[in-house]
Amino acid sequence: MLTHKIVGNALQQVVCQVDEGQTIYGEPGKFVWKTTNVTLETRLTQPVGNQAGASAAKSGLLQKAVDVGKRALAGEHLAFQYFTPVGGSGLVTFAGILPGEVRALELDGSGGWLTQRHAFVAAEAGIDFDVAFSGWRTGYRSGLGFVLEKFTGAGTLLVCAAGNLIELNPARYGGKLQAHSGCVVAFQDCLNFGVEHVGGTAGQMAMTGIFGEEGINLVTLEGDGTVYLQSVTIEALAHSLQEFMQAPGEERKGGLGGMLEGRI
Repeated sequence: MLTHKIVGNALQQVVCQVDEGQTIYGEPGKFVWKTTNVTLETRLTQPVGNQAGASAAKSGLLQKAVDVGKRALAGEHLAFQYFTPVGGSGLVTFAGILPGEVRALELDGSGGWLTQRHAFVAAEAGIDFDVAFSGWRTGYRSGLGFVLEKFTGAGTLLVCAAGNLIELNPARYGGKLQAHSGCVVAFQDCLNFGVEHVGGTAGQMAMTGIFGEEGINLVTLEGDGTVYLQSVTIEALAHSLQEFMQAPGEERKGGLGGMLEGRI
């Protein structure tokens, strides 16, 4: 397992101690700092092998194309960044891209985790990455896309959330929970899940046109396992910030006039 320490409050960071013989890989844009004895490489291939220190896959062009294609479909960066110490242990620090928490998930090889895209921060090279679609219709039914990334193997997986993390188990609530698709961060792969759109019926089209509400997408999670939710969706945060991203001197428009403007 990866020795690490989570620091900070509003925007947490995770400081990882990478020992000689270990390799960790991360999502581009989430690396913060490292000691000079840790090498940094950017590769299109993904890790293989379920043991600490497994190297990146040395596969042909076809496998590279498949790996890159999966990440492109998930809306993620096309490559991973790999960190390996030379001549002893080193330190590497990562952080999420939004104010929120970081959580370490320990995998022992007996089961995996499914995470929402953008939640992945970094992982030991003994953890394999894949993109898990539950069919195309389910994967993209949630508007911006409820696309999942799957992690299996053994080692430490680091994920991040916007706001605070909430830990739940459907088994404690009658075996089933429903959550806003934008609030789902990660859940164990032993749980069953599905996606349904709520509030998008024909009778609500007038309300949609006037007030801009398009309903929400609920993720149903069933079984006995851990679910992590975030307290704010990225879309809601972006919408709140957009109100203040206007040209200097331009007044913010409120009320019904502002909502109707541009819709007639």
